Amino acid sequence: MAEKDTPAPAPENGEGEAEDAEDPEKKKELVELPPFEIVTGERLPASFFKFQFRNVEYSSGRNKTFLCYVVETQGKENQTARGYLEDEHAAAHAEEAFFNSILPACDQALKYNVTWYVSSSPCAACADRIADTLAPHPNLRLLLLVGRLFMWEEPEIQAALKKLKAAGCKLRIMKPQDFEYVWQNFVEQEEGEAKAFVPWEDIQENFLYYEEKLAEVLH
Repeated sequence: MAEKDTPAPAPENGEGEAEDAEDPEKKKELVELPPFEIVTGERLPASFFKFQFRNVEYSSGRNKTFLCYVVETQGKENQTARGYLEDEHAAAHAEEAFFNSILPACDQALKYNVTWYVSSSPCAACADRIADTLAPHPNLRLLLLVGRLFMWEEPEIQAALKKLKAAGCKLRIMKPQDFEYVWQNFVEQEEGEAKAFVPWEDIQENFLYYEEKLAEVLH
């Protein structure tokens, strides 16, 4: 997951502008405050999907993580929940937010089959959180599908991905069919937008590239 180094947004209206102008120190403090927000919803904008999920080798500018999830809970009554998370700042990544807000606790009497479709693979800290959550919960199964590998050349990231595998997480690269599934089930179709998924030119080539790199890391 890339660093979230986006500067803080300016206020949306003019309220308080006069006061801030009179107090330069206060204005400076407001500008330097980092944005912090976890965006949740059922469907993400098509433009976000096309840019953030594209499985390019060099992901310049893609400094946010989009996580689409399906949670199947099996018990006396089976339930299915789906949605997406989008992180806005490094203080809370989407993977961590999932366990904090979407699935904060696991009932040992239930079975959870969780599938994530994520724009890029987790950072080391998030991989640790995932592994630490899976370890004491054999009733929780996680299939993690990623569009791109984040900094896979780094030894720390490679160790984190191996830890995920050892913890029971099934990790694989998103195939063209997986991108199509996300398009159909998690993307808001904009007016005038083609409803059918249109794969980009190098989608299969990039999938094979990342699949090979993941296999090298997890061998």
